[in-house]
Amino acid sequence: MAEAAPVYDVAIVGLGPTGATLANLLGAAGRAVLVIEKEAGIFPLPRAIHFDGEVLRIFQAAGLREQVLAISRPGTQGMHFVNGAGETMLIRGGSAALGPHGCANNYYFHQPQLEAVLREGLARFPQVRVLLRHELTAVAQDAEAATLSYRSAEDGTVHRARARYVVGCDGARSPIRQHIGSPMVDLGLRQPWLVFDVVLQQPVDLPDHTVQHCDPRRPMTYCNVVGARRRWEIMVLPDDDREAMVQPEALWKLVAPWVRPEQARLERAAIYTFHSVIAEGWRQGRLFLAGDACHQTPPFLGQGMCAGIRDASNLAWKLDAVLAGRAPQALLDTYESERKPHVRALIELAVRLGNIIQTTDPALAAERDARFRAGRPEVFELPPQLLGAGAFDPEAPGLAGRPFPQPRLQDGRLLDDLLGRRSAVIGRADALRAAAPATAQRWQRCDAIVIDRPDPQIDAWLQAHDARAVILRPDRYIVGVARSGPDLDRISQYLPVAP
Repeated sequence: MAEAAPVYDVAIVGLGPTGATLANLLGAAGRAVLVIEKEAGIFPLPRAIHFDGEVLRIFQAAGLREQVLAISRPGTQGMHFVNGAGETMLIRGGSAALGPHGCANNYYFHQPQLEAVLREGLARFPQVRVLLRHELTAVAQDAEAATLSYRSAEDGTVHRARARYVVGCDGARSPIRQHIGSPMVDLGLRQPWLVFDVVLQQPVDLPDHTVQHCDPRRPMTYCNVVGARRRWEIMVLPDDDREAMVQPEALWKLVAPWVRPEQARLERAAIYTFHSVIAEGWRQGRLFLAGDACHQTPPFLGQGMCAGIRDASNLAWKLDAVLAGRAPQALLDTYESERKPHVRALIELAVRLGNIIQTTDPALAAERDARFRAGRPEVFELPPQLLGAGAFDPEAPGLAGRPFPQPRLQDGRLLDDLLGRRSAVIGRADALRAAAPATAQRWQRCDAIVIDRPDPQIDAWLQAHDARAVILRPDRYIVGVARSGPDLDRISQYLPVAP
């Protein structure tokens, strides 16, 4: 008689940053998780190099804040878009001050080090099983669970497992996406670029900030990464010989204005095609997509990996709530409806910036420069972190569906360390007492933490927004704000509770 397949709460296909973050969040929630990864180890060369303050807050939720801070640096100097004449046209603002998430707004890092931190984090959870050198061969779902078949690269043995849900964090060529049949919508940018990473061997006079060289003769990007690591991204032109372009002699000529071979060690040079695509359909029954499996963005904003980590955060608490029986299955439908508009806005902004950077026609570049020269350099920021329609009050669009700030409290803790990965109802005692008994029962049913003596910083936030109470989701997005007892009853209905 065949051995019964083990049953997990969630199976994750792919152990890159998105999959590893999701596994840590679910592991911290006590969920039994299977992770299937076809590679034997961490890819040793640089890839993603930037994450933002919200992403560090998600790593904090996974219990890995200090470990991630130890291998990253805050990016305080912003990004400058410079034309061929050396004039600054556009600036993405930077700041040394703490941002709304209780940390810097931007960080730079070396991806192999980050992945090592995330994988080491999984060792904390005995109920999380990681299978390296195993490749998914089939997936099917029924009314109770999904069945996965996967092959060991070591001996070719095919194994089976069952999971209540499956999340494909399996990259741009996602087999899970292919199984679901979700089409990819092209948002208009497809361009090959050479990515050239070096490690400085001696001091070199290079900018601390990121520079987008919008020179029509050869658009480039320069990044100060972390430690002695530096990166140039170099647009591939139609007449370029791609094989010759990645040879050391050609590479050093391309960056000769900034660094010489004796000053730095070449770590990697590869040509990638930057895409701007987003999937239609991130869920089919028990199967989900996350990260590059459902969206890919040009790197001009440094938001590719960030978007996948946000996916993991949005999906993790919803899967946990449904698996625990605290929330209905319908909550899972809000994953795509909430995340997709923000991802699309980021991709569209990256495409817009790509069109500025990638201008190679001298006449069009001159027109572009003249427009910017007519005024001071424009300063831009990322699109607001605003969810699409979902599990929050649609009548308060200025606040609901946005992240709640994370202050450091009087006792020295950060807010999220007090709240944990739970919903939270925060307000003055008289405001919370004004809620109906059924509302208080709803808070209990969704396992919300209730705080009726807010820290002074939170109380100041409530006063600034003319509110008496605020409800937060486990991912720290605002469900709604209340100015009266009936208001609190109304917005509490957006806390997902199983029937």
